[in-house]
Amino acid sequence: MGLRYTGVRVTDLERSRRFYVELLGLKPVGSGTAHHGGRWLLLQDPRTRQRLELNWYPPSHPFATRYVPGEGLDHIGFRVPDAAAAYRRLRAKGARAALTPTDRHGVRGVYYVLDPDGNWIELF
Repeated sequence: MGLRYTGVRVTDLERSRRFYVELLGLKPVGSGTAHHGGRWLLLQDPRTRQRLELNWYPPSHPFATRYVPGEGLDHIGFRVPDAAAAYRRLRAKGARAALTPTDRHGVRGVYYVLDPDGNWIELF
């Protein structure tokens, strides 16, 4: 298992892009729109190679909960050889389920569990 990136929820994707790219020097390395209408932008620090994913959800989306500054952590992403197997292993050890590919807002091949404080951990 390898920590790959951290995802933060943002209220305005373009405004956040300008801040992280123009002010902090991160470089865009990927972007897209999820099947549920949310949009994401993956940024990378050119020096450390650390990645930050900015996530925006439309107001009607269940992930678009009330935004409280400082509580914008969306998820922490771990790249694993087999996401389904890692999910099963973590569940067997007591991790709580958050979202699977078969759930309404799930993504093919991506699994989520909750850490002990309820933060989302992505396995992809």
